[in-house]
Amino acid sequence: MGTGRLEAFSDGVIAIIITIMVLELKTPHGPGFEALLPIIPIFLSYALSFVYVGIYWNNHHHMLHAAERVSGAGLWANLHLLFWLSLIPFVTAWMDENSLMPAPVASYGFVLLMASIAYFILARVLIRDNGPTSILAQAIGKDLKGRLSTALYVCGIALSLWHAWLAISVYVLVAIMWIIPDRRIEK
Repeated sequence: MGTGRLEAFSDGVIAIIITIMVLELKTPHGPGFEALLPIIPIFLSYALSFVYVGIYWNNHHHMLHAAERVSGAGLWANLHLLFWLSLIPFVTAWMDENSLMPAPVASYGFVLLMASIAYFILARVLIRDNGPTSILAQAIGKDLKGRLSTALYVCGIALSLWHAWLAISVYVLVAIMWIIPDRRIEK
């Protein structure tokens, strides 16, 4: 089957994920700018999560455009990715409500780790569906950036148990690595 329906469905789910995240933002209590100060950390975690969802949406879009077909296994691999992405609003809200305590920050990293693994699985299934000499297979190659990201998530999870801000720094670093769409696939 072609990738059009899969992309449309995924776009809809990702739009809902972003909507849920923005609905978690609470308006400040007070009319002055000083009322914004207490929600700055919450807004920053929302912004990081928004960037992550945007990164996945962007690279997912490019990956599906490089693929010509998708199998039933590809549909399930895509649902697997969407499952982990759908948990981003939950772990973001949990971090916000608990002032970056170790368990919520580790859980945030775990969800990012699992989304990374799910994306890797989806890419491998799509490569299998489209062949080892396909444009997609050539574009993804050995996926060193993806593997490095996965390793950094593991480091971030471990760091979160020691110092949450170091873990958040690692998560920000990975987002910075991916903020520019994956050039291998974009071409």
